[in-house]
Amino acid sequence: MPHRSRLSILLLDLPPEHHAAGSTFWAGATGRPAAPDADDENWASLGSFADGWHVEIQRTGDGTPPRWHVDIETDDVEAEVTRLEALGATRHRFMAGRFWQMLDPAGLVFCVVGVQTGEEFDRHAVSWP
Repeated sequence: MPHRSRLSILLLDLPPEHHAAGSTFWAGATGRPAAPDADDENWASLGSFADGWHVEIQRTGDGTPPRWHVDIETDDVEAEVTRLEALGATRHRFMAGRFWQMLDPAGLVFCVVGVQTGEEFDRHAVSWP
């Protein structure tokens, strides 16, 4: 069954000891305020950039190294995960019963999530057979 997906979000994963400094740095580097999420103190957004590409800041738990990761948003998580597995990705963890944390062939972390960006998804998503 056809589905759509797009590379949509770059996340800055910052453990607690780096979160404040990293948020301040990236807000200054991009010229965008790190707008806190009103519903979740672990999230802030630097907003939407070219072609609806979002940059988000995530406070991770202790033990997670500072890193970047990307989210691929899709209108069919299972179909997209299966498509990416055929390209060499592996499932790592099913997160919160909603999305997959995966590893690319080199071991880099990325997530496959449901649609997060609404209108931007419709405008920029790729259709897959």
